[in-house]
Amino acid sequence: MKLRFILAEVGKGLSRNRAMSVAVIIVTFVSLLFVGVAGLAQMQVGRMKTEWYDKIEVSIYMCAINDKNPDCNNQEATEQQIAAVRERLNSAEMTPYVKEIYEESKEEAYANFEKLFGESSFGRWTTADMLQFSFRVKLVDPEQYTIINEEFSGVSGVSEVKDQRQIVEPLFQVIDKAKLLSLGLAGVMTIAAILLITTTIRLSAMSRERETSIMRLVGASSLFIQAPFMIEGALAAVTGALLAVGALFAGVKFLVADWIAPAFPWTTFIGMAEVWIMAPVLIAAAVLLALVASAFSLAKYTKI
Repeated sequence: MKLRFILAEVGKGLSRNRAMSVAVIIVTFVSLLFVGVAGLAQMQVGRMKTEWYDKIEVSIYMCAINDKNPDCNNQEATEQQIAAVRERLNSAEMTPYVKEIYEESKEEAYANFEKLFGESSFGRWTTADMLQFSFRVKLVDPEQYTIINEEFSGVSGVSEVKDQRQIVEPLFQVIDKAKLLSLGLAGVMTIAAILLITTTIRLSAMSRERETSIMRLVGASSLFIQAPFMIEGALAAVTGALLAVGALFAGVKFLVADWIAPAFPWTTFIGMAEVWIMAPVLIAAAVLLALVASAFSLAKYTKI
């Protein structure tokens, strides 16, 4: 009987405040959609860092013939200069930072160059002697690139120290900024959702103030009185959360998988598995949001 009564009261509240309930659903949907986008963006950054940071190398390019770098003075690096860099990379001081070292001769560099530009006019005019000897250094921690840069920049015979992370770091920064923007918008919309849920529940409580007064007089508990109103808010919020989850599934399927991923085959993107991870988080957030807002707004109208 109690459950039937509570459900009946929930139905009355929803029918009396249809417009406000729809507004709660829409605002909750938008706010949780932004939260979901921010969460998926964070997962994407984490996935790309895991995938690429292990592959990223620091390249130490030795001076080539007629190298225009001021440190080279148009002179090619000598065998002694190359040996000095090699010895320094293999020294005990660099061991904690250096994981692996690959050496690429001018001939090997030219072979790789031909694969990329061999058929072009630029490729036909280039010879192996024009290219430079280089060291490819894989670090224990890719974040410690500055140590290699400081150690070898300006060293005799070294033309340039280049970190491959500079290629992918801008992409990480764009995704991070999108995540922060989503979180900011989600915060604003969450405040709007709380205010709407609070207003909706208060209107519902005011319209049934006579019933709640009678229930207080007959000794009904606060939880029994508040339950219908809290369920109303929770149902509206959960509906918005489910719409947000559906939008995330559609976005990942049509935007990420079908459009973005084919354009960037060199990396992997989030998929449906990540959306399934976010789904219970968003639904739980919706329920918590509704219950907290409802409990706060009902304090005046249902206090025994």
